[in-house]
Amino acid sequence: MPENTAHPESPHIEFRDVVKRFGDNTVLNDLNFTVSKGERVTLIGPSGSGKTTILRLVMTLEELTGGYIHVGGEPLQYDEKGGKRLRVDDKQRRRTTTQIGMVFQHFNLFPNMSVLENIIEAPVHVMGLSKAEAVTKAEGLLEKVGMGEKRDFNPSQLSGGQQQRVAIARALAMDPEILLLDEVTSALDPELVGEVLGVLKDIAAETDISMLIVTHEMQFAKEVSDRVMMFDQGSIVEEGKPDLIFSEPENQRTRDFLRAVL
Repeated sequence: MPENTAHPESPHIEFRDVVKRFGDNTVLNDLNFTVSKGERVTLIGPSGSGKTTILRLVMTLEELTGGYIHVGGEPLQYDEKGGKRLRVDDKQRRRTTTQIGMVFQHFNLFPNMSVLENIIEAPVHVMGLSKAEAVTKAEGLLEKVGMGEKRDFNPSQLSGGQQQRVAIARALAMDPEILLLDEVTSALDPELVGEVLGVLKDIAAETDISMLIVTHEMQFAKEVSDRVMMFDQGSIVEEGKPDLIFSEPENQRTRDFLRAVL
């Protein structure tokens, strides 16, 4: 694992004047916000408001159009030097992103690998663990997410909820300091949602991992978040503690959205 160069006084994640365009479509415009170390921040809002794009930018799956993102005080894609905006070199980018784990909406497990192989792949090839160390660690994580008996199964033999729990174990296998959760229950049958959210609530309760969460599960957002941000058309229209946002939202757009989804 690379040495963590985080600056203790800086936010864990910082968006500064972030712009993201896809062609002529501006998805994020002049976005500014921070996530503190150990903080759980949930993004809510209508589809197409830019929430998933934010996670993909932190994961460097999308390229910034303008502005800066810092993770642990380190520039993620671009840095500002001498008044110029300069691209960060790939080695530094990779070093910074090893602190980040992401769980996707559609699991993204390798179909040709067993559950165990899916989890040990990155710890062995990215972190340099021995196979024996990686297997021991993976077995512990599979027990944690209630999937210990499925270690030799292939993803196609698992339910959606089981696949998502494996995906969570895979993200945790990299010892992330930041966990990005992108609508992790939206591809699941309703009766499977609870098992996945239960695992995530345990992780939130038992670790100090910073979390940036995109979800339409408002009860989950209320239970795990330190702060909720309401997004609309690429901008934050309101943010605050979950109790306030869900019971006494100030912004009319937030009130309308919550009335529609609750």
